[in-house]
Parts: sequence; structure tokens; C-alpha cells
Amino acid sequence: MFVVECNEIETEFATLDLAMDYAKTLDCFVVIKGAGGLEIAGKFGVDSVEDGKTPDGIAYTWNKESRIGRVKKERS
Repeated sequence: MFVVECNEIETEFATLDLAMDYAKTLDCFVVIKGAGGLEIAGKFGVDSVEDGKTPDGIAYTWNKESRIGRVKKERS
């Protein structure tokens, strides 16, 4: 059993997939709690970048190329 909590409202789901699908439909910070102390927290649903911005309009500036090999390059 998995519980999705958003704004102090809890909703139960039989599987983690169902809980995550539901969490993605909410426009709030959620906590998903499951067996064995599993706890997943965050705002779900931001999965695309268009024209350099996330769906909520925030500029997306992370650049993978500038991070890969950085330490190796600094040692040289």
C-alpha cells in the first residue's frame, strides 16, 4: 500500500506506479510513503524543456557537457 500526501490530504494506492501517476497530476509538493520506510518527496510532472524553459517557465541552464570530464580536465 502506498500513500500520497498533498496539502495534508492522504490518498491510498495499491502500487507505486499508481501513486506516482496520481502525484504527477497534482500541482503541489507531495510525499509518497510505502512499506519498509520508503518515502519519495517532490513535485512531480516536470519532464520536458522547451525553448530553454521548464513547463512552469523557469529557465533551464543545466549543461551536461560542462560537467562530464571536468575533474579529469582539471588534473591535466
